[in-house]
Amino acid sequence: MEHQLRFTGVGGQGVLLAGEILAEAKIKDKGYGVKAATYTSQVRGGPTKVDILLDSEEILYPYASEGEIDFMLSTAQVSYDSFKNGVKKGNIIVVEPNLVKPSEEDRKNYRIYEIPIISIAKEEVGNVVTQSVVALAITVTMTKCVDREIVFETMLEKVPDKVKEVNKKAFLLGEKYAKEALEG
Repeated sequence: MEHQLRFTGVGGQGVLLAGEILAEAKIKDKGYGVKAATYTSQVRGGPTKVDILLDSEEILYPYASEGEIDFMLSTAQVSYDSFKNGVKKGNIIVVEPNLVKPSEEDRKNYRIYEIPIISIAKEEVGNVVTQSVVALAITVTMTKCVDREIVFETMLEKVPDKVKEVNKKAFLLGEKYAKEALEG
């Protein structure tokens, strides 16, 4: 498997949309992409997880291999705590620092980047709903899992016309913050 990615949050934060866009972009890039979402019975506000598998070969099993996740992005402590152990030691976890506090042990086990995803969407973009697009751009920038242009085009196809401009802004800001974090 070329890439096994995981987005975690709580119901209503839009992690599913980001996963859909990545999987669809990989398919457009002449590959295979699937997403598998997990929700608790408490849909809004409950822990959610979306695993995204991307490969150049057909994907026969649509779930990530626990302990083998390449990259995780988390915007909620409850989901972070529930799903972080699926990430391979030494790999990247991006957290929303206003909502997720990794332990010192986690900082030893993973490469943790703190990027204020929700604050970026709410304060800099001006629309908190764009947090999924900020997260998408961060993921693509940090992992290079799918061609950036294809992901950007796919995102614009998926969002309603009336919010295309704010989502463009969200994507560009996500890229900027990801690059700064990697250089940091």
